[in-house]
Amino acid sequence: MNKILIITAPSGAGKSTITKRLLQQFPKIRFSISACTRAPRGEEQNGVDYYFISVADFQNKIHNNDFVEWEMVYEGKYYGTLKSELERIWHNDELPLFDIDVKGALKVKKQYGADAVSIFIKAPSIAVLRARLEARDTDSPEAIEERINKASFETSFADQFDHIVVNDDLDEAVHKISTIVQSIFANT
Repeated sequence: MNKILIITAPSGAGKSTITKRLLQQFPKIRFSISACTRAPRGEEQNGVDYYFISVADFQNKIHNNDFVEWEMVYEGKYYGTLKSELERIWHNDELPLFDIDVKGALKVKKQYGADAVSIFIKAPSIAVLRARLEARDTDSPEAIEERINKASFETSFADQFDHIVVNDDLDEAVHKISTIVQSIFANT
């Protein structure tokens, strides 16, 4: 099975929550662990949460074309998906799940075409998205504004994905995406 499942969404649309539910529901889905150059936070573990590597090592891997996709998110802070990570998951006859930003998702979709099933998760409205971000109580009002502006921009790319799921009811959104996942397994 050399398929890929891509889940993407603006911040606050429910991507991480939906991803966790899918991983619990489908034992043959495996979370694709990203590589990054930042230091671990809190209880994060290398090879579990991320592959933590140096900037020099990351740049060397870019030069060697070792990444499916990569991005310098902030100056000197790289994130990306190693080709070896996909191979590891496929070797175990599992479906890699990408939980990545819109830009990275578009890169993967372009590279893998029909083998990458992409799902864009939308909040029902900008007002609901704002309320969710404010309820998290993790960002300043300025950071929330920045996330809202970015979400509006990212949503403009939604039609470039295979499926759009509006997350106005979490259980219903998970059900819709589960149906998509079942069709991937049925067609492999």
